[in-house]
Formats: sequence, structure tokens, C-alpha cells
Amino acid sequence: MNVHLTRREEFAVVTLDRQQALNALSSDVLRELAQAFDQVAGGDARALIVTGAGAKAFCAGADIKGLTGRSLSAQRGDAAFGQSVLAKLDTLPMPSIAAINGYAFGGGLELALACTFRIAVSTAKMGLPEIKLGLIPGYGGTQRLPRAVGEARALEMILSGRTVDAEEALRIGLVHRLIAGDPIEAAVSYAREFSAFGLPALRLARDAVKRALEVPLHEGLKIEADLNTLAFQTEDAVEGMNAFMEKRKARFRDR
Repeated sequence: MNVHLTRREEFAVVTLDRQQALNALSSDVLRELAQAFDQVAGGDARALIVTGAGAKAFCAGADIKGLTGRSLSAQRGDAAFGQSVLAKLDTLPMPSIAAINGYAFGGGLELALACTFRIAVSTAKMGLPEIKLGLIPGYGGTQRLPRAVGEARALEMILSGRTVDAEEALRIGLVHRLIAGDPIEAAVSYAREFSAFGLPALRLARDAVKRALEVPLHEGLKIEADLNTLAFQTEDAVEGMNAFMEKRKARFRDR
């Protein structure tokens, strides 16, 4: 197995483990990731943490040896499959955190971009270097990177293929926080900042923010009003408001 699904307290942890290939993505790895994400979606974890085995790489990207000699239809199919696997992170009922513990290049950075949050060790390096191979990103990088760092920075990174270090990644909004020590422990600590809240409200809030980038402001406001109304109907909302008035901590039940 190249992908391990484990548990750390109330959090699911998916670890890429191909250390001899810097945890690079292959067809087998993508299939294992898809299965792991489906298991997480059907479980009771409060958040998902995604990381790489070892201290050198989160995920160094696609396995280049597997790309050569492909037919156009095979390449198109691989891109579509890779996108569908990473899209599963967008539809999880709980937030996800990429704990970037080293190199995150190409498909590895695209995997991290598909997560709700990204945290990184200070020695992490990130980039989309496909242009250096005469290619462009194919697992969502051209779409998710602009949403994270803006069009200008995304164009500069993709067209130059350059690497950014952790400090720059934090400065431009590519990662949310720099961490020290064990990446999984740091991710668990980060997840606890929101994991006590109800999953329905967390998911509705995520949906509202994502859709804000896809529609004009007046349409986004309508979407927000609709999702706000859905949240208002939940048992968690009743509990949250009652707890506030009673000056006690809310006990959310994800209903």
C-alpha cells in the first residue's frame, strides 16, 4: 500500500508513503487516495489531515516515468481521473488540512491546494514546475492556485515553474500557517481550532466562500442568504443560540 489511512484522536490521517519516489503520485496512488477519501467521507472524523511519509517530501508530483509514451486519450483520461480524486476533498463533510512536510511540487501541490487548509514546515518548498517539461498542470493547479494567491501570482508561478519557499508561501496566501515539530501533531492542534463546531455549519460556510468566487456579488449574497437559512434550521443552531443566552459552552451534535 502506498497510502495509509489512520486515526489520530478524532481526526483521520491520510499519509502518502512512497518515500523512495518522494511520495510521487502514480495511477495506483491516485486509486488508493480515492478509496481513502471515500472511507473518510463515510466516517465520523472531525477533520482530515493529509501528509507525506518521511521528512523530505509531502508529494513530489506525478511519476514522470509513467507519463512517457502515453496516447492522447490516456493522458486526457489520467487528467480527468486525477481531478476527480482531488475533487473528493472539496465534497468531504469535514474540513481537510494539508500538512506539508517537505517538497510539494506539481500534483503534490495540487493535492495540497484541494485541501481546505494548508500548513507547512519552514523548510517546505512548493511549485508547479510542469512548464519545464513542456506541460501545464493537469490536476487542478491552474484553477485552484489563482483562487488561493490571485491571478497575477498564479500566472507568474505557473509560467516560470519556479519554486517558492515556506516564508513566501505564507506571505502570498498559499499556506495558512508555518509549523514546527511533528507535522501531524501540528495539524491536529490546528484542526482543534474549528473541530468543536458543528459540521453542518462548517460545511455550509465552506460552500458559501467557494461559491463567492464563481458568481457576481449579488448572486453570491443570495447564495449566502439561502445557506444561512439552511444553517438556521439545524439543531446545532438552536443549541448554539441557547448556549449563548445561557452563557455556557455549546454541545454541537452535527444535526
